[in-house]
Amino acid sequence: MQTLLIEDDSAVYGAASPAGDRRAKIGAVIRVASGNFLEMYDFIVYGYYAGYIAKTFFPANSEFASLMLSLMTFGVGYLMRPVGAIVLGAYIDRMGRRKGLIVTLGLMAFGTLTIAVTPGYATIGLAAPIIIVVGRLLQGLSAGVELGGVSVYLAEIATRGRRGFYCSWQSASQQVAVVFTALIGLVLTGMISTDEMASYGWRIPLLIGCLIIPVILWLRGSLEETAAFQKMQQHPRRAGEVFQLVAANWRLVLIGMMMTVFTTTCFYLITAYTPTFGKQALHLAPTQTFVVTLCVGLANFFWLPVGGVVSDRVGRRPLLFLVTILTLLTAYPAMSWLVAAPSFGRLLAVELWFSFFFGMYNGAMVPLLVEIMPAKVRTAAFAFAYSLATAIFGGFTPAICTYLIEATGNKGAPALWLSLAATISLAGAVLSKRVAQVGGSAAME
Repeated sequence: MQTLLIEDDSAVYGAASPAGDRRAKIGAVIRVASGNFLEMYDFIVYGYYAGYIAKTFFPANSEFASLMLSLMTFGVGYLMRPVGAIVLGAYIDRMGRRKGLIVTLGLMAFGTLTIAVTPGYATIGLAAPIIIVVGRLLQGLSAGVELGGVSVYLAEIATRGRRGFYCSWQSASQQVAVVFTALIGLVLTGMISTDEMASYGWRIPLLIGCLIIPVILWLRGSLEETAAFQKMQQHPRRAGEVFQLVAANWRLVLIGMMMTVFTTTCFYLITAYTPTFGKQALHLAPTQTFVVTLCVGLANFFWLPVGGVVSDRVGRRPLLFLVTILTLLTAYPAMSWLVAAPSFGRLLAVELWFSFFFGMYNGAMVPLLVEIMPAKVRTAAFAFAYSLATAIFGGFTPAICTYLIEATGNKGAPALWLSLAATISLAGAVLSKRVAQVGGSAAME
């Protein structure tokens, strides 16, 4: 198995002093994370307005059927993520981190614009939902490698002993998107009526995302290539070579997918699904659910760097073990307490508790996933593992939770889904330790 020790790459910036190097690193983190912010904003904003999108593009005889069609379309974008991970990941591993991150941003922009401007079912009939599905597939193709590309970039520019902290800003930038989306939702619900929101208001957040794109493209265009990539003596010369190397390391990809299941499931449960869960299952006001989502985004933004720092100090796996076990012990009791007497306060308390799980787990899991992947296919292997987990579990979390509640009549059922994810990821963390013991990641830790 080929590995590469990720080293401090201050030389690539030509910094003349520690202070200058620090400023260069901060600037690089902001530029790469800003694009990750937009990618996540464009991808999750669909989930926030799934109810309105359902009525616009997926009319059906029942509200449940219409909502499920919309949520399944939200999830179908995740089916494209493994394809994007392996195809675009191969491009990044061959051509460089910088070029690949610009390509992914362009694809996401086009997919978002497609959804934002497509007329509804009442205007163009069956073509409307087909176009929306195509837009989600384009978003999924881009998002499939974005997280992996950003995580690898941050890991490769990190100073020694702080890789967890650096990698945490990939996910932290996504939380800015969560907060920003929730704020827009609060403003819109306060300014326009429910009928206006259903008619055109839900399109406004998508169009805002499109307007931000030129700024993010400019920021990413100024990124430097990482020194770790430049120092590699050989890069895969063909996409087929990347595919072969990823396939040869299928055990690592499977373990990485298992470790990722919890973080993707928890994230979409407490962000994209919250407005729908609060409105449909708990019958809370939309304003209340948006406030909860905003608070969750802020809490995630706090806990992610904390999780990264703690993992740098005590190790990655102890944190992974602790969080998944805590989830198994407390998730269902907490959700049962919430649904017994639904209220804004209880929903906020439970979601903030789950936010702690997500931030601490993700802060340790992302750098560990980078560390165990072979150097030549680091981006493709990381992104493929992450995307498989998201496609199978995380992306369909809103739809699966909605179905579980409908099928069982138990509004606390989403906690069972989260507990299943925790069980799988706990097993993945245990298996990743066995990989390290036989030399899989020792060179990188």
